[in-house]
Amino acid sequence: MKVYVVDGNRTPFIKARGKPGPFTAVDLAVQAGRTLLLRHPEIASQVEEVILGCGSPGAEATNPARVAALRMGLGKDMPGWTVQRNCGSGMQSVDSAFRYIRAGDYDCLMVGGTESLSHAPLLLNEQAVDWFAGLNTSRSLLDRVEAVSKFRFSMLEPVIGVEKGLTDTVVDLGMGQTAEILRHEWNIKRKEADAYAVESHKRLARAQENGWLDNEVDPVFSQDGEVFEKDDGVRPDSNVEKLDTLNPVFERPYGHVTAGNSSQITDGACWMLVASERFVDKHGLEPLGEIRDSHWAALSPACMGLGPVHAVTPILKRHQLGLGDIDLWELNEAFAHQVLACLKAWESDTFCKEELGLEGAMGEIDRERLNVDGGAISLGHPVGTSGARIILHALNAMRRRGNRTGIATECIGGGQGGGMLLEALAASTPPSRTETDKTEAA
Repeated sequence: MKVYVVDGNRTPFIKARGKPGPFTAVDLAVQAGRTLLLRHPEIASQVEEVILGCGSPGAEATNPARVAALRMGLGKDMPGWTVQRNCGSGMQSVDSAFRYIRAGDYDCLMVGGTESLSHAPLLLNEQAVDWFAGLNTSRSLLDRVEAVSKFRFSMLEPVIGVEKGLTDTVVDLGMGQTAEILRHEWNIKRKEADAYAVESHKRLARAQENGWLDNEVDPVFSQDGEVFEKDDGVRPDSNVEKLDTLNPVFERPYGHVTAGNSSQITDGACWMLVASERFVDKHGLEPLGEIRDSHWAALSPACMGLGPVHAVTPILKRHQLGLGDIDLWELNEAFAHQVLACLKAWESDTFCKEELGLEGAMGEIDRERLNVDGGAISLGHPVGTSGARIILHALNAMRRRGNRTGIATECIGGGQGGGMLLEALAASTPPSRTETDKTEAA
């Protein structure tokens, strides 16, 4: 049975700026979800279940999917469950729907991802936890006085939740450190990565200027009335000379991975309505595209950034496709070095033979087909949302460009990768803003 993405939308991605942002993860999901449901009142009542990806659900809503479903007005009898596959959480929600519907279990599901990294908690360090435990178990006044006397100001130093969450405990490496490993193994120069980052910002700025994201991004409103209309992390004036002045973040002083060539810590949500072929036919819907296939792969957490290579290659083999047969690629930009390492891995005879079991190199990906409207470096990487965003954007961009076949893929913290093969469907009416490859290249 064919499985279609009927429609989708997302919030603007709002850059974290050192303090909790105006929205929790559920707030973002609710605002985006209500807008999508209002666009489709005829099928809103037909949604059978809600699945939502979230990498770091807060203590106030440990199952954001169910809370969001209730707040969106889907009713007390609407089941909702949250999936967590780190950076792949949003894609996992879509994949769950894909497999359920393909098996005939459901006809219409609402899926996506949400994340508010600015609300990631500050945690007590172990020394403070031990002190509180001693204080709490004190029985007599004398014991409590003795426990209080053991307090040290070092106990006030918090553990940053985002930093801890982005560290792999098996190999004891932060995600940025794994990008440094790939940088070294694949001999990626700092200027290459900085140039890639600059291009990401320029492509997103161009997409915003031309209104190419208008049918995908809906504004959100904070409680104090502030309006957020577009992704606010873009830096159109970025250049290699400016990025070259930034210090390395993860491997000082000799590393190459900086804040400028890495994805941004961001808040945002994305939803899609995914439905069966019979549901689409019954309701006369015009989907964005079809989900053709998906694959999950695993590898060493120390080189997790190569996850897309391991996840996408089996899909291409199953469908007898080469890299050049894919009209558009959305490869999540966790780090510029990581994206460039994936491209070099597919170009390597040795890697493709030894790691992928191929006869030789897969070849090159045309950079004019890769992340054509920028990516996480310029618009941000709300961990639980990004997998859903790249699927939605790939379908929208393919339709706009007149493309047919696309891949959405991402690396996943902990040493995994996810990928989806997508097929866009031509719109019955042309978009208000037409675009050609020649226009984009200009």
